[in-house]
Amino acid sequence: MRIACLQHASFETPGNIAVWAESRGHSIATTHLYRGGTLPDLADFNLLVVMGGPMSVNDESEHAWLAPEKELIRQCVRAHKFVFGVCLGSQLIANALGSRVYRNQAKEIGWMPVGLLPAASNSTLAKLPQQLEVFQWHGETYDLPPDCTHLAQSEACRIQAFEHPSALALQFHLEVMEDGVKGLILHCASDIGTGPWEQPPGELIEGLSKNREATRTALFAVLDSVEARVRK
Repeated sequence: MRIACLQHASFETPGNIAVWAESRGHSIATTHLYRGGTLPDLADFNLLVVMGGPMSVNDESEHAWLAPEKELIRQCVRAHKFVFGVCLGSQLIANALGSRVYRNQAKEIGWMPVGLLPAASNSTLAKLPQQLEVFQWHGETYDLPPDCTHLAQSEACRIQAFEHPSALALQFHLEVMEDGVKGLILHCASDIGTGPWEQPPGELIEGLSKNREATRTALFAVLDSVEARVRK
């Protein structure tokens, strides 16, 4: 399987997505949009992975690549080519499918519990536990797009995951590795305030040590299900 990955910041890498791809014998080609990379053609890949980033999907005037990136996502959906989005990537999928993206009631930064909804049992998240602790770093949310299924929620953010026949969107980071957590702390520490769902840097690193294996196992289970969907 050929995977195209869209990266929006130097410190928000595919992480364990790339590890999974290598372990399964798949190729992964990353486009660095923040460095002026060219979007791939539909014929170049079987699966599109859209990573996180510190910008908003609404910042098209500041980041000229956002509008064509959304159009590529729409092209994938029309062509029934699967898209997997993480954090900003999930917001881009939601926006491309017609939903507004806006400020959440509070920022979620840290290791937080997410609960699966009953619909998740028939989705690409079916192999995950009913509740899991995941890494969060976002301040925006979105409405559920048309023709999509709501799969997960948290106390701070109602839509943590949704699925479309041609897409899976996760607000949280299952792919994160140590360099990813440290990179976010280095570049985005100013995001962390005193909100009820914001953890200080030390807790973010401690949480990674505690949740590293469970997070990776969950990611691999999800991506194996995505691969099965792509191969149908």
